[in-house]
Amino acid sequence: MHTPKKPLFREQAHNHDTCVADAIAQADRICRERGLRFTPLRRQVLKIVWDRHAPTGAYDILDALRVGKRGAAPPTVYRALEFLQEHGFVHKIESLNSFVGCSQPSGKHMGQFLICSKCSQVGELDDPEIEIIIQKKAAVAGFSVTRPTIEILGLCPDCAETGGA
Repeated sequence: MHTPKKPLFREQAHNHDTCVADAIAQADRICRERGLRFTPLRRQVLKIVWDRHAPTGAYDILDALRVGKRGAAPPTVYRALEFLQEHGFVHKIESLNSFVGCSQPSGKHMGQFLICSKCSQVGELDDPEIEIIIQKKAAVAGFSVTRPTIEILGLCPDCAETGGA
């Protein structure tokens, strides 16, 4: 069985500044390697998503950009989010209509998300065994998987400990 290399949910002793800086540096490096434009707006949108460390909606990003004195129209933010999602820097959490930063943007992988129904915190599994099973079962059904995302609702460790739902 696959075991995650790091905790699924952010720990209390988490160094947030380093985490955000590492995510931005990694995105910058990957964009340079792939010949992609990591524009100031794309960088800022990615930073906002990582700063929150929680599912962040497009309008929350717009509000944060306005506070930062950088105005942006909704279509511009959505284009930035599409770029970030297409290149693996963020994942879209469909059930929450929001985005979270991807901790493994250098490779394509199936998103498997544990979503706390109380505090909305999200943990990413990224278990290749789950991906293999889904691909096999889909192939047997003659189905071609194009966007393999799994969202599982429950309680994060903190909410479960305090009595949850």
